[in-house]
Amino acid sequence: MTVSIARVYDDPDDHRVLVDRLWPRGVHKDDPRVGRWLKEVAPSNDLRKWYHGHPDEYDAFTVRYRTELDRPGAQADALAELVRLGEAGDVELATSAKDPARSHVPTIVAALADRGVR
Repeated sequence: MTVSIARVYDDPDDHRVLVDRLWPRGVHKDDPRVGRWLKEVAPSNDLRKWYHGHPDEYDAFTVRYRTELDRPGAQADALAELVRLGEAGDVELATSAKDPARSHVPTIVAALADRGVR
């Protein structure tokens, strides 16, 4: 079981899960590149908007996002669903972010690793 990161606009390699809060531009709802949409695991709208206005504060963003993921609620439930998917096999986390390495997705991967999914 491995977790990988991809842009939603690329062809899928594994079981793909879109982990963005907003639907990607230019992508139809039935596009096979999307796979499953698990928007609940994405950062809250407030945090997403904050990071958009403070792109140089990636470290602060990751700390705030980890706090959100660790709180009981929809985000934690969605993360638990990703853990179940990761335990069942390979998972590809998809995002429409231009720079996935500085998006919320590496934080999700780290949270999954903390829960035994690598």
